[in-house]
Amino acid sequence: MERTIVDVPEGARGTARQATTHPQPHHDTSHPLRVAIIGGGPGGLYAAALLKRLDPAREITVWERNAPDDTFGFGVVLSDETLGGIEHADPRVHEALQRHFTRWDDIDIVHRGVRHTSGGHGFAALGRKRLLDILHTRCRDLGVDLRFRTEAPQDLPHTHDLVIAADGIHSTTRERHADVFRPQVTTHRCRYIWLAADFPFDSFRFEIAETEHGVMQLHGYPYAPDASTVIVEMREEVWHAAGFDELDEAESIERCAKVFAEALNGRPLRSNNSTWTTFRTVVNDRWSHGNIVLLGDAAHTAHFSIGSGTKLAVEDALALAACLEERDTLPEALTAYEAERRPVVASTQRAARASLEWFENLALYLDQPPRQFAFNLLTRSRRVTHDNLRLRDARFTESVEREFGCPPGTPPMFTPFRLRGLTLRNRVVVSPMDMYSAVDGVPGDFHLVHLGARALGGAALVMTEMVCVSAEGRITPGCAGLYTGRQAEAWKRITGFVHAQAPGTAIGVQLGHSGRKGSTKVMWEGMDEPLEEGNWPLVAPSALPYKESGQTPRELSRAQLTDIREQFTAAAVRAARAGFDLLELHCAHGYLLSGFLSPLTNRRTDAYGGSLDKRLRFPLEVFDAVRNVWPGERPMTVRISATDWAEGGTSAEDAVEIARAFAAHGADAIDVSTGQVVADERPEFGRSYQTPFADRIRHTTGLPVIAVGAISSWDDVNSLILAGRADLCALARPHLYDPHWTLHAAAEQGYAGPGVSWPAPYRAGSRRPRTGRLDAPKPRLSLGGADARER
Repeated sequence: MERTIVDVPEGARGTARQATTHPQPHHDTSHPLRVAIIGGGPGGLYAAALLKRLDPAREITVWERNAPDDTFGFGVVLSDETLGGIEHADPRVHEALQRHFTRWDDIDIVHRGVRHTSGGHGFAALGRKRLLDILHTRCRDLGVDLRFRTEAPQDLPHTHDLVIAADGIHSTTRERHADVFRPQVTTHRCRYIWLAADFPFDSFRFEIAETEHGVMQLHGYPYAPDASTVIVEMREEVWHAAGFDELDEAESIERCAKVFAEALNGRPLRSNNSTWTTFRTVVNDRWSHGNIVLLGDAAHTAHFSIGSGTKLAVEDALALAACLEERDTLPEALTAYEAERRPVVASTQRAARASLEWFENLALYLDQPPRQFAFNLLTRSRRVTHDNLRLRDARFTESVEREFGCPPGTPPMFTPFRLRGLTLRNRVVVSPMDMYSAVDGVPGDFHLVHLGARALGGAALVMTEMVCVSAEGRITPGCAGLYTGRQAEAWKRITGFVHAQAPGTAIGVQLGHSGRKGSTKVMWEGMDEPLEEGNWPLVAPSALPYKESGQTPRELSRAQLTDIREQFTAAAVRAARAGFDLLELHCAHGYLLSGFLSPLTNRRTDAYGGSLDKRLRFPLEVFDAVRNVWPGERPMTVRISATDWAEGGTSAEDAVEIARAFAAHGADAIDVSTGQVVADERPEFGRSYQTPFADRIRHTTGLPVIAVGAISSWDDVNSLILAGRADLCALARPHLYDPHWTLHAAAEQGYAGPGVSWPAPYRAGSRRPRTGRLDAPKPRLSLGGADARER
């Protein structure tokens, strides 16, 4: 939520309550009169100006250890939304900023000597020193006490009503109370340095340099009529290989100018106490402690590649000032401030993390077609998408689509994709979803309606839930199976319906075994909770329960491994006879085969445990056995958990090797999920949060991948496919919400073509229904206040 505060005329509040001389850390008022601000950056200064403007009676002091004109970095980029908040809160600051902004619309991506330009983005920047000068002047005009070259006293919480810690990424306030704030600081893989050039770029420029030492990138943008910010970034190992670790500041600057001489037109770079550093992401469990509150980089950081550090700090100041005005007590105000800002910051940090990791892994994308590379870079944070990039620059987006192979008027999601002998008419997959509605493993009318409805809904591929290969391999009593002829006949009824009533839609089966996660209640009665009665014995790679309250499985013997492999083979034979078009082997989510892959669940000391090669052995044996009986023209995919989201578990690098191993044995695609392997996992949820793992596998191995996980809109699907991050997108909950999700996606995009087909009885509904008119009639004539002849 963009936060603005009420425009209060200066001096309107008059004299307020007298502040106590030695306030305690917790107070019953949200209107602090004595305010200490630690840190004289933009966030701290703007908070000071806002609070003083709202009440001139406040005594506000800013402590800054550096001199007034000391600053690090050069330019600052602010969004239109942030500027709108500033305009509402303090028009005078807004007017001063407007006079000094440099504005532009274009982004240039230069790669292998080719420049691609995308317009319509809208940026505004100014020099960081200029921004500080404006805020210094405003604070002084309002009567804020600015103390430069002065360390903040440690007893401020006892001498002031409120202490705002805006002391940056290295916040001493945060570290002094680390036991309360509980900061987590993550150091990333790239080195970077802030520099400047004495000329203005005419766009936001990304330039890629492929050197003998590795890939380096330049991020540059204008911030004044005669100056640009230049950030040079590269992975740590490239930085060392290029010898930057042995160069002083002047030598580093000279080397950077040489590497990017073409972008700089041979002109030099300059520094401002510039040093190479690594970016650190700061997250805190809490943002306040008593009467101390964190603001800006002290509370959170976001990578510079999405330009949000100063923006977030200024927005923090706006929200904090507003909450102090709106709430009755200080604790309530600080709680409201954190509640308002934390979701916004978390979203920004997720986007920043995606952008940061994209640049860390830049080498993976260098061989993409040039326009796709540019589109991939522009959409890296997932905040810029296919649809809004089309609105910003339709011409550029259409050029990317043509290069990708989209016929005119065809969104990327409605292009075909081939897996072995199966051609899918579009890129949408109905993801496997356990329904827990079978009786004795037999799918019934519910499954016919559930899968049939989604097959009619336009997706290219509809997947069953995990179909169990034995009664003992079920997760719950309601799980479907393929271990009897009766079950196979029931599935044949469903595949027959799909093929007859939804021609062009393929149906796939996912085969699996529950392992240690079996014999539990159905989801809506208590997910992963053991049955009250009727339990069956569990087996797993090692005798480790999934939850402490759950059953401890028996470690599988060699003979039992053979039996289970044969159960998978028999189920695959039944699946082929039942008419399934594709078979997926479930090696994810902590079920049996996944349990072999993860070092957290496989503690075996025989040939099936230990190194990754050994942990892969049994899943590959099962894959080979199934592939041997599955018809050669029909594809096989494998679902994996690309990370366990737990320390010591499967890593992203392990996932790449797992994918390579299955590909070497004949897998046609990898369905890339994550987690659900151990109960104490800590997943990092967010929009399309699992896609980076699929992206890495695709670009490292060249394998087709299916992306899954919080992909919810057709815009997401178009963006992921066109950027080359995935070949297919599997959606689960959107298809529970709307069985005809893909048909509706086509209608909303105005698409009618071979990539989707409305069933004949539904064609009358292929346009979005009209709604009643909600807008009022517009005036027919407007002359204003003067006679027309006088104008």
